[in-house]
Amino acid sequence: MADVAAAAAVSGQTVSRVVNGSPRVDPDTRARVEAAMDRLGYRPHRAARALRTGRSHTIGLVASTLATVGNSRMLQAVADAAAPRGYAVMVVTLGPAGDIAAAFEQLRDQGVDGAVVLNEATDLARDSTAPRDVRLVVVDSPPDARFDIVEVDHAGGARAAVAHLLSLGHPSVHHLAGPPASFAAAERARGWREALATAGVAAPSPLSGDWSAASGYAAGERLARDPAVTAVFAANDQMALGVLRALADAGRSVPGDVSVVGFDDIADAADYRPPLTTVRQDFDVLGERAVAALVSGIEDAVEPRLQQIPVRLILRASTAPAPR
Repeated sequence: MADVAAAAAVSGQTVSRVVNGSPRVDPDTRARVEAAMDRLGYRPHRAARALRTGRSHTIGLVASTLATVGNSRMLQAVADAAAPRGYAVMVVTLGPAGDIAAAFEQLRDQGVDGAVVLNEATDLARDSTAPRDVRLVVVDSPPDARFDIVEVDHAGGARAAVAHLLSLGHPSVHHLAGPPASFAAAERARGWREALATAGVAAPSPLSGDWSAASGYAAGERLARDPAVTAVFAANDQMALGVLRALADAGRSVPGDVSVVGFDDIADAADYRPPLTTVRQDFDVLGERAVAALVSGIEDAVEPRLQQIPVRLILRASTAPAPR
């Protein structure tokens, strides 16, 4: 830092202000200091800065798994939102044991300033003794005054999907739900039941999957054997993909015999055969809001609050009027 100060003809304090992003630096001076840093190959020492400031500028991300498209998309969104704010991201997965306490202990050992907790891990976080020294943002969770919560309007999206299918004349809508431990899955199932109840339609017994296309295929085989099934709402696009393949293998056309709707609008949904009608949730916005809330809590001690992200029904070729 002293070499940079000498090269830029400024004080060491000015270099420190530039390094720490202080607005109290003249733009020309800042440019001169940054040019000297580039020329000399100077990089701030993260560990030394943490000792001085008490902050590591690292945030954790806790997930049950990264194997699902939703969680991997959220990891990318969180990393993209953290980098411009000067934060690195450390990822902890729970593994088969689902040990949230061990995950929190690992985050403490790494000295993170805060953490984002995703979907299936949220109930574990709420039920555990959450660390008081680590600020948490929980993605998709029932209200809890201890944490910032950022959630998608899962129930509203499910209601829109079911209402769309009923408007096409389908007498009922079968549901392939996500894992029982998932808040998002429970909310999507709630929206499905509410939409049917509003229309005066009895809800068929739902099937359950694990978010994977394989579990969607297994459920789709059962649904394909029932000639009364003309409409299916799957709790995510990957399971919907499995349903589409199972129906095709059973000789039932989509959407001629059965209409199918998914949830998420993943990157490949428009390339399914047929292109999938689905509920779009914006992972980039979700990650941005989660990181913004976390950084505000870390740096400005803002009180925790709940934010809900709206969704949108995307109509494609996998839905059509009910067969006569």
